[in-house]
Amino acid sequence: MIQAMDLISLAFDHAPIGLVLTENRIIRVCNVAFAEMFGYRPDDLAGESFRVLYADHAEFERIRTIGFESLAATGKYSDERLMPRRDGNLFWCRVHVHIFFPDDPLRQVILSFEDISEIRPVTSLTQRERQVIAGLVKGKTSKEIGHELDLSPRTIEEHRAHLLAKFGVRNVAGLLAKLGGIII
Repeated sequence: MIQAMDLISLAFDHAPIGLVLTENRIIRVCNVAFAEMFGYRPDDLAGESFRVLYADHAEFERIRTIGFESLAATGKYSDERLMPRRDGNLFWCRVHVHIFFPDDPLRQVILSFEDISEIRPVTSLTQRERQVIAGLVKGKTSKEIGHELDLSPRTIEEHRAHLLAKFGVRNVAGLLAKLGGIII
């Protein structure tokens, strides 16, 4: 007869969704689905910084701060985001985060990752487009976004117009609805 701990381990290792436990953003253990989603084996990731899963250090730091307030307040956070696989190809994933220590949100974290690229195809965005969208999501005007990025409001308007065309929408409300809930 299989022992309870063996069943728990079996369920974790072979869950149909990616699961990972981190301590201070270091991967302690992950399951097969998580590792394979990113193009690794579970043993490849154990002990690695979560940074290995991001395109660059700036993106790694930016994502850390996005849900921090929610985590501290509720102990939970979720979003949809573009992530790079080991080979550099991007894919959409749905991320759910649960913390155990509200006074130290990154101390121990369990995350689930679901590859949703079949229902949300990848649309390539430049870093500048991501910055403009981030400003729009916060309700900022073109003038405010331009000031933050050290660009003219006209340049921001050009980026915004390009984004509207790229996503086939007529206004910022349509763009934000199309992007609803995602982290880019």
